[in-house]
Amino acid sequence: MGKSWGERSFEVGNVLFLAMLSIITFYPLWHELSISLSSAAGAMQGGLFFFPRGFTLDAYKSVLASSFIWLAYRNSILVAVVGTFLHVLFTATTAYALNKRSLPGAKVITLLVIFTMIFSGGMIPTYLLVKSLGLTNTLWALMLPGMISAFNVIVMQSFMRTIPEEVEESAAMDGANPLRTFFTIILPLCKPVIATIALWECVGLWNNFMQALIYLNDKRLFTLPLLLKEIIAGQQLATDTGQFTTFAAESAIAATVIISIIPILAVYPFLQKYFMKGTMLGSVKS
Repeated sequence: MGKSWGERSFEVGNVLFLAMLSIITFYPLWHELSISLSSAAGAMQGGLFFFPRGFTLDAYKSVLASSFIWLAYRNSILVAVVGTFLHVLFTATTAYALNKRSLPGAKVITLLVIFTMIFSGGMIPTYLLVKSLGLTNTLWALMLPGMISAFNVIVMQSFMRTIPEEVEESAAMDGANPLRTFFTIILPLCKPVIATIALWECVGLWNNFMQALIYLNDKRLFTLPLLLKEIIAGQQLATDTGQFTTFAAESAIAATVIISIIPILAVYPFLQKYFMKGTMLGSVKS
């Protein structure tokens, strides 16, 4: 059937609107990329950047020549990988246990978990707790606090409820214990929601600035967001010789931003299909 004039007009308007929205969303990234490829003089001119001004890679050379950027990269990758693994593992085990009707006090525990979504201990009590545990000035301070998110537990629970109970009953009849059932049957079936939560946690840990600012003092433990703050504040980035380069300004900031987001941009396309599926499954009950 042919489309009416109104339907065609709506489609054209919708495409134009989404194209404009995409350009507005993409421009900040393009802006930083253009500045990072501009000369020091061109970057200092300000204004809108549609193309690099005085194309040069000196900003990247300046940033990559610093040993601090590689230490920050190592620390960020370590926090993101280990932290995401721990967050997902403990979120899945918590959700799996709370979904068991036979668990004594399951409703009370669930209420306590949900309670943490509404109320928290606050920054100072949390800092005192982390300090009393000896975690200050360690990367564990960025991974262990908040390891189990109530929101993630609810999302995981909703997904696990879509798995038929007969699957676990069949595994039990075959002699599988609860641990084997969980790791060999339940977790593989939860790949979409695991990928979704892993992406959320990985991005959150990678961009974690406040906790790094509060708990880390040793520059050897700085993560990329904290290093970027040091560059913006005009602190000495640079080279192993201790010389402050002229590019540790607008160009260096932009170059550090681009370098910092490369891992997330590289990982997201492989998790996108799981991300879309995981956010929808479990939200509708038949």
